[in-house]
Amino acid sequence: MGKATGFLEYAREEAKERNPKTRLADWNEYSTPFSDETLMRQGARCMDCGTPFCHMGMEIKGLTSGCPIHNLIPEWNDLVYQGRWQEALDRLLKTNNFPEFTGRVCPAPCEGSCTVNLTDEPAVAIKNIERAIIDKGFAEGWVKPRIPAVRTGKKVAVIGSGPAGLAAADQLNQAGHRVTVFEKDDRAGGLLMYGIPNMKLEKDVVERRVNLLAQEEIEFVTNTEVGKDITAAELQAQYDSVIIAIGAQKQRDLVLEGRNANGIHFAMDYLTQTTKSLLDSNYADGGLIDAAGKDVIVIGGGDTGADCMATALRQGCNSVVQFGKHPKLPGSRDADNMWPEQPQVFTIDYAHKEAEATFGGDPRQYCIQTKKIVADELGQVKELHTIQMEKTVDENGNVLFNEIPGTEKVWPAQLVLIAIGFEGPEQGLLTQFALETVNCKVKAEYGEFTTNVEGVFAAGDVRRGQSLIVWAINEGREVAREVDRYLMGSSNLP
Repeated sequence: MGKATGFLEYAREEAKERNPKTRLADWNEYSTPFSDETLMRQGARCMDCGTPFCHMGMEIKGLTSGCPIHNLIPEWNDLVYQGRWQEALDRLLKTNNFPEFTGRVCPAPCEGSCTVNLTDEPAVAIKNIERAIIDKGFAEGWVKPRIPAVRTGKKVAVIGSGPAGLAAADQLNQAGHRVTVFEKDDRAGGLLMYGIPNMKLEKDVVERRVNLLAQEEIEFVTNTEVGKDITAAELQAQYDSVIIAIGAQKQRDLVLEGRNANGIHFAMDYLTQTTKSLLDSNYADGGLIDAAGKDVIVIGGGDTGADCMATALRQGCNSVVQFGKHPKLPGSRDADNMWPEQPQVFTIDYAHKEAEATFGGDPRQYCIQTKKIVADELGQVKELHTIQMEKTVDENGNVLFNEIPGTEKVWPAQLVLIAIGFEGPEQGLLTQFALETVNCKVKAEYGEFTTNVEGVFAAGDVRRGQSLIVWAINEGREVAREVDRYLMGSSNLP
């Protein structure tokens, strides 16, 4: 695969990024594509390894290793190296319904398990090659609507239009079933549309795919919340099977003094309102939480928190800081984080680069805990009180966070964004369907996806909890096969 000695001859090249200060003036994607020549060199770096761990998707100690949708990575790397782009696209689409999404926002566990990365040599640039293949496919007109030649007469309702729901709908439509996707928001795409900011995933990319699926005769019903606008019983009466793919969007909250002050918002509310206002009116409607001129504190050290920082910077915040509970990650893998696990190492995300370019330093604070929030006389948040923590492990292996006396600090803040993860799916719809749950998630075994209700299936984050987009696509494809088998007695879906 690739050039036998390519990984020795060619260095890994990172995707080009627009200047951080320049890109803060707009909401366009911050990265720019490689040239075809660069991509061919990067494809050449894919070594002819005996066991390509990159596409052997699994979970090790809670971390993803390899590609959960089993992308045929060495094959399309080799085809790109040879300049056989259309064949590379065909191989990519055999396993991935939406490479334009994963090629932009997937954390690329495939690269962490790349055999080249077994030593100090950096991994093949798999994610950037994947994105280039699908982008060229659309640009060249190779991606066309596929209208099923035969219809089965069966109807399937998919609740939720995120990556799991869209993947299930795509697969079942190609199997010949009539598929209707219900989405409570005004645009389809779920978190792809409203949860991921434009500078990481421009919304015309999402709309392009949704429009293609509509051309392939999938019906999208937006502004319709199942459980309110249409009942579970009505849906079950109208369709032969139902797939619940509503994600896990119940945001985890803070419980501390001063939480009810004005100016404290959930991260997803902030990101959603910002994107919706951008799409609806280019911000003319004022329908957003505005960080302009404010000291902003983001509580939560993950990707969603970073997206909040990047959004606040574009709105013209006065300052921005990101609080994280855990210590700074090491510069290289620890002994208990060995290849081919997804590496847990220190990285500088796009938002961190932008904050550093604006304010002159890394905006992240580590091992910090918010003790209380203080509001002014009008009830508006004005400051946060924090203390530093020390992470230790007791004799039983339990992780402890102990306060360090004397490290108390007061931080000015007029806008606080909570980005500490999700508790699971909203329960109202699950209750209406009378679904059994475990730890707030729908009880449905992986590989089967059947619930306790006949003909009702569940897939994605609603079943597994907050996870990666690539696992959502995996489960969407898997549940589609099981629904097809349920409806027809057998299935030819992959």
